[in-house]
Amino acid sequence: MNISELFIRRPIMTTLVMVGILIFGLISYQQLPVSDLPNVDYPTLQVTANLPGASPETMAASVATPLEQQFSSIAGLSSMNSTSSLGTTQLTLQFDLNRDIDGAAQDVQSAIAKGAKQLPTNMPNPPSYRKVNPADQPVLYISLNSSILPLSTVDKYAETLLAQRLSMVDGVAQVQVFGSQKYAVRIQLDPEALSVKGIGIDEVATAIANGNVNLPTGTLYGKQQNSTIQANGQLNDAASYRSLSVAYQNGAPVQLGELGQVLDSVENDKIASWYFPVKKESKEAGDKSSIQNPKSKIVRLSGAEVQNSGVRAIVLAIQRQPGTNTVQVVDAIKKLLPSFRTQIPAAVNMDILYDRSQSIRESVDDVQFTLLLTIALVVLVIFLFLRNISATVIPSLAVPLSIVATFGVMVLLGFSLDNLSLMALTLSVGFVVDDAVVMLENIVRHMEMGENRMEAALNGSREIGFTILSMTISLVAVFIPILFMEGILGRLFREFAVTISVAILVSGVISLSLTPMLCSRFLSPPHHEQESEGDEEQGSSGAGEQGSRGDEEQGREGEILNSESPPPSFKSRIKNFNRRLYNFSENVFNVILGGYDWSLKKSLKYHRTTMVISGAILVATVYLFIIVPKGFVPNADVGQITATTQASEDISFDEMVKHQQAVAAIAYRDPNVDSINSSVGAGGPNASANAGRLLIELKPRHERRLSADEVVQELRPKLSVVPGIKVFLQNPPAINVGGQQTKAQYQFTLQTPNIQELYQYAPALEEKLRSLSDLQDVNSDLQIKNPQVKVDINRDHASALGLTANQIETALSNAYGTRQVSTIYAPDSQYQVIMGVEPKYQQNANALDLLSVRAPSGQLVPLNAIATLSKDVGPLTINHKGQLASVTFSFNLKPGVSLGNVTGKIEELARQTLPPTISTGFQGSAQAFQSSIQGLGLLLLVAILVIYIVLGILYENFIHPLTILSSLPSAGFGAILTLLLFQVDLNIYAFVGIILLVGIVKKNGIMMVDFAIIARHNGKTPYDAIYEACLVRFRPIMMTTMAALMGTLPIALGLGAGADTRRPLGLAVVGGLVFSQFLTLYLTPVFYTYMESWQTKMKKRSWRKQPI
Repeated sequence: MNISELFIRRPIMTTLVMVGILIFGLISYQQLPVSDLPNVDYPTLQVTANLPGASPETMAASVATPLEQQFSSIAGLSSMNSTSSLGTTQLTLQFDLNRDIDGAAQDVQSAIAKGAKQLPTNMPNPPSYRKVNPADQPVLYISLNSSILPLSTVDKYAETLLAQRLSMVDGVAQVQVFGSQKYAVRIQLDPEALSVKGIGIDEVATAIANGNVNLPTGTLYGKQQNSTIQANGQLNDAASYRSLSVAYQNGAPVQLGELGQVLDSVENDKIASWYFPVKKESKEAGDKSSIQNPKSKIVRLSGAEVQNSGVRAIVLAIQRQPGTNTVQVVDAIKKLLPSFRTQIPAAVNMDILYDRSQSIRESVDDVQFTLLLTIALVVLVIFLFLRNISATVIPSLAVPLSIVATFGVMVLLGFSLDNLSLMALTLSVGFVVDDAVVMLENIVRHMEMGENRMEAALNGSREIGFTILSMTISLVAVFIPILFMEGILGRLFREFAVTISVAILVSGVISLSLTPMLCSRFLSPPHHEQESEGDEEQGSSGAGEQGSRGDEEQGREGEILNSESPPPSFKSRIKNFNRRLYNFSENVFNVILGGYDWSLKKSLKYHRTTMVISGAILVATVYLFIIVPKGFVPNADVGQITATTQASEDISFDEMVKHQQAVAAIAYRDPNVDSINSSVGAGGPNASANAGRLLIELKPRHERRLSADEVVQELRPKLSVVPGIKVFLQNPPAINVGGQQTKAQYQFTLQTPNIQELYQYAPALEEKLRSLSDLQDVNSDLQIKNPQVKVDINRDHASALGLTANQIETALSNAYGTRQVSTIYAPDSQYQVIMGVEPKYQQNANALDLLSVRAPSGQLVPLNAIATLSKDVGPLTINHKGQLASVTFSFNLKPGVSLGNVTGKIEELARQTLPPTISTGFQGSAQAFQSSIQGLGLLLLVAILVIYIVLGILYENFIHPLTILSSLPSAGFGAILTLLLFQVDLNIYAFVGIILLVGIVKKNGIMMVDFAIIARHNGKTPYDAIYEACLVRFRPIMMTTMAALMGTLPIALGLGAGADTRRPLGLAVVGGLVFSQFLTLYLTPVFYTYMESWQTKMKKRSWRKQPI
């Protein structure tokens, strides 16, 4: 049966089908979203609960624990972490990948409502939740600042105008506000003034609540007209509150302004954010807000003079919806910025701090360039082997058709144009052309035997059709195990596997349809025939005769005699060049083929030695696999690094600001840094008040000499000189696994029900981890030395005076708990009225003696009369994992150290240091690494088994697949050896490259064995059959291998943005191809003779048919 015959005999049908595929693919290409990585929606919800003034212990016990108990029963919950700090609890809930995030959100909402009765009644708001995707970072940061207007006014425009409007943009998931300075009226009472006036602090809170009201006042219904009653019960600013009467004494009101300060302030004055704008020298060409978007002309608005301290700013972080086009979302936002500019005062400066789409554009553009370069290299390889224009064009058409057709399938499957899918298409270039080359080469061979185009196309396609089918199906089978990888890695590489599989399948179809059809119509005859024709044409034109084209000698004689003949035409010169190139390259190829012929005979003669070499390579491959450093996912350079800062637990906000600004100023002066956003205070990414964060944007890659990882190493010693603060730098990982915010890339967690035991042993383990020379930036989230003032209530004295513990703690909350005592309702938002004591009375514990509580008898009772004060230390944050107290260590690796080398050392230290009651485990990327490493070997074995099954089915034979797969150890040896030579870890990308090698290398074996099987059927011996197969298939084997090599070489060179991530895969494939190509040509023939001999003996002994 000849599959290709239908397409050869119906060229119009074949052409129209291919045109349809081309049009469909081109239309689909326009619809593909652009992103950095495939869409992986990791179902994660973040729950936040606030109780201002509450200690971490109170938040953990009264808020975190009840919520955790409710959430633990939700179906599909894979992990639950909580962090409780001063006044705030944040829980991160991660669900199974197959769990619908909307359904999970409904379950979380129900659990919150169910547990509301167990939560403190004085919480200002019920717990809230939001959907987050830890694998998806913000795509755009916008900074707003002003040197004239107060920050509360800037915040109003940021939150009520920009944030709300931007959240409605198509493709935007949410807009977070960092450094929020929302307006609030802050009442700062003087305890001494209260004592003089004889007024309790609880009375002030009641007076404020009663004095600021916004109640429905009704309507007057007249006979002809209705009127709404509107009272001015609401106070809208600080000036209005100053005149509020708190009490009457001696016939005169005591106004609030007499008892302390009443200020127009902000809700949280213990958080702040600064913006260090883009340096002028790097932005002369234009503003970042208009990069790659010439239609959006936004004038740079940063007019404030920036010293070493930057400018106070409000920062908006915009996240896209999963599956949307990052570039389109960013461009849509940028188009709105000019209209926003007209709606905010000119005194408010608006800058784009970080544009994620810029690095995505650069990375995708570089991969697309690599794709085009790969196509050009592959076409060049084909031409160098065939030396024929038509013979080069015909198989080359398989490349664009296969890739364009794949775009259509990608749209149907919801894929995107990202680094992995484009890398799959780049790699496929070397594969998709293989089938067409094999088909073409076989047809050319038949033409060299004297057949015309049509006969050669029919006979050649019939002869080679099964081989191409075997090569295509078995190559696709390699990727089947990748489709079943679990976890986030499986989701990421599934798109890669499907994309390259579709391209290969389409190329197989094209090779069996379009390629033989074009050969039957347009393939030029072999070059030695063209050579004679060229000589005839040159002779007849030189002699000036119109005689027969076959009279070559007469033409040449006329050319010699006619000294006045015109010079050779351009066409003749091209033909002369082609003829000389053909002769030269053919001579070179014949020399190589002759050398291979001689060496092949030697390897077949000394077959035992060849088999020993094969066994040694297998042993060496296993050894190299064991010793090679193993990593997870290499970091990418996206032009951004982050720094987390941490000071002592007792540091004040003002001191923290000074330390943070010193760090930011040093980083800002680095020549590789473009701009910085700096933030301090509890909230957002910072779990506690002694923590800060810097988002450092680097200059474009072509403007700096160092990569992002190298910048981190350069900045680390510079920032370590700032006293009183620790700085933890990291290049954000390409794939962010886990939802936990930590100061370094990898995490190791301790858990136990006994929190005191945890606090006892965790510091000892941290010290031992710091001693490991392979680690840097070792830190933990254990903070248990926070100074505390213990108020020990004397309940007997309090009861004697008619006071309760509730009254006493309420008074403390009113004074020091940043308590919201009322609300201002404005048309565009709601604003808090916050009460406390003046800052000077919050600086030491002695000020608590000035606080008084109103007893039922009417007298004011000083706090020191019913309670004693003492100093102690306690936790600044309390962390839970899965309802158990936990401590998480985070760490980075020193340059040149692989993750696989340290995981075992860390586990051994934990076993030596910790009691058995404390359980341990890696989290995030480290946990994903351990899971993936355990399954990598099995995944490779499954890939080989799947190929064996497919080949066994295709050949209806148990032995031939073993012969075809005999060269796999040499490919693995070459791949791992190359990684070792270039000092690259065996990471996930490199391992995918090794799996690719399984599919590439076996194609050579298929071409040899398939030809040998036919020769055996024609009566030849195994030796003669495989010997002839090796010589006949030598050219197509070299062509397909060189095409695959050229298809991978640009990736292995690691050029362009984000190339460091892809480079391990390219190195593995190139190294494996180069090494296995040399050995396959010798090992497979020897293995074939052994297996054929063994198969013949087994048939004679065991498989002889018995008479029925």
